[in-house]
Amino acid sequence: MSSTIDTPRHAASSPAISPPHPHEVVAQDDQELNHDADDARQPARRKRRWLVPALSVAGVAGIIVTAMLATGMSQRDENLVLYTVRRADLPITIVERGTLESQENVKIVCELDDVRGDGIDGTPINWLIRNGASVKKGDLLIEFASSSLQAELDDQILDTEAARSQQIQATAKYDNQITQNKTAEENAELTVKLAELELEMYTDQDSGTLKLEMEEIRRLIEDANNEILAAQANLELKKNESQGVETLFKLGYAGKSELDRTRLDFLQAESSHAAKINKLQTQLATLDKKEKFEQQMQLLTLQGALETARREHEQVLRDNEALLNQARAAKAAADESLKKEEERLARYKEQLEKTKVYAPQDGMVVYAVADSRRYWMEEIREGANARERQHILSLPNLKRMQVKLSVHESVLNQVDEGLRATVQVEALPDRKYPGEVKAVAVLADQVSTDTKMYETTVTIDGEVDQLRPGMTAVVEIHVAHLKDVVSVPVQAIVQVEDKTWCYVERGGRAHRRPVELGMTNDKFVEIKSGVEEGEQVVLNPMAVMDEKDREQSAPQPDDGAAPPPTEEPPASPSDAAPADSI
Repeated sequence: MSSTIDTPRHAASSPAISPPHPHEVVAQDDQELNHDADDARQPARRKRRWLVPALSVAGVAGIIVTAMLATGMSQRDENLVLYTVRRADLPITIVERGTLESQENVKIVCELDDVRGDGIDGTPINWLIRNGASVKKGDLLIEFASSSLQAELDDQILDTEAARSQQIQATAKYDNQITQNKTAEENAELTVKLAELELEMYTDQDSGTLKLEMEEIRRLIEDANNEILAAQANLELKKNESQGVETLFKLGYAGKSELDRTRLDFLQAESSHAAKINKLQTQLATLDKKEKFEQQMQLLTLQGALETARREHEQVLRDNEALLNQARAAKAAADESLKKEEERLARYKEQLEKTKVYAPQDGMVVYAVADSRRYWMEEIREGANARERQHILSLPNLKRMQVKLSVHESVLNQVDEGLRATVQVEALPDRKYPGEVKAVAVLADQVSTDTKMYETTVTIDGEVDQLRPGMTAVVEIHVAHLKDVVSVPVQAIVQVEDKTWCYVERGGRAHRRPVELGMTNDKFVEIKSGVEEGEQVVLNPMAVMDEKDREQSAPQPDDGAAPPPTEEPPASPSDAAPADSI
């Protein structure tokens, strides 16, 4: 015989017990949630072990007892524990354990360079705030030794000023070189233009120097010809005068002196005529020399001067470019040297400022734990030497917390960013905090080759108090809320390899029936097909399987015990598929 939850077979001997609503089972009070902590708060990968075929008898007994306590069922004296299937809403959640940490955890590291030559490996800590102290933004956390940095800063100031002096000189030389280049280029251009004008002035056909000189010589030749004609006329006159005076002298009419005078005038006229002829010949020779030699020589001279001026102009341009590049390179080197020295100076000033570290936010001071693998790392304390980039302490913001947990790969596809969640801290069991899934890891944690777990972060909404990093928290991720579905307790489901079924009570016997499962939470699973509303399923299927084994080994008892399960005949078109009997 079997016991039923809502309609008992022995109504006269046992009062009727109403079946619990799925919501009633899920939303139990705190006493029910804490009844079996290892069951209600276990990770989702353990919650779904009802799908594994090798269920132990002790585990099944624990499940049955838990179900009886949670749903108000009593087994009485019957072997079968039944549950009446009902249609209702089914919240789908995933429950996992995790560890609290701050959403805003600022790491404070040593940002000081190790000063070379000071004989100290690292930077000594002169003062350090107490571990675990609560601080406000702007409070002093650490004070490092600064004497070595101050000495380096003083030397760097002198080096920077020396580099600045060199940079000023190089800049002035560069500016002067620009001016000198401009002057030299303009002078060279002027020389080229003058040479071009000289050549053009000499060769111009209308008023060129050559033409004017040739015309001047021709005028002199013409004047010489005119003078020759005049001298020739004067010579004839003096000749006639001399002959006439000589005749008169012979006749006695002229004196000796007069005769000599006329002879002298004739000789002078003759000499003047000869001089004029010589002058004409000279001018003709000058004209011939000018046309044959001097013209070509002067033309070559002017052309050579022009070409020389042009080459000198090109040379000036090249020299200017070379000198300017040299001055520019010297200036660039001086600029870069000054820039480097100024960067070093700014670096030393920044380093000196970083000898005092202030809190960037409100929080609680947590010293960094020394890593045993780093033999050189000292314990965080006053007087210890801190290396560059060494983690000194952390400053978690205790007002903004989150939970780091691991999700099993079997339910990973149900967890997405943005899903709502409920967080309960074990140290504060009377409080629940709303939260949200912030991130889900893409790759699994390399913890085990058999179990694939994915790190997930759930943030707690708003600000909190009394929570500390490292506390254990149970997170309930709200995956979905199914409306008006058929569901049964998870302990009613049996799965062996790829077959899934449950046992349905019918006619006082338990019949195995294949079922198609939907989504599940830690207590109920959705039934898509195989079981209808109002039917009763067996919550202790292992007991049914044990009875079958006893039936095969001994005659069937007739002492009123529950009969062994048999094949269930189809009762409706929905049950037309043959059921597997045990």
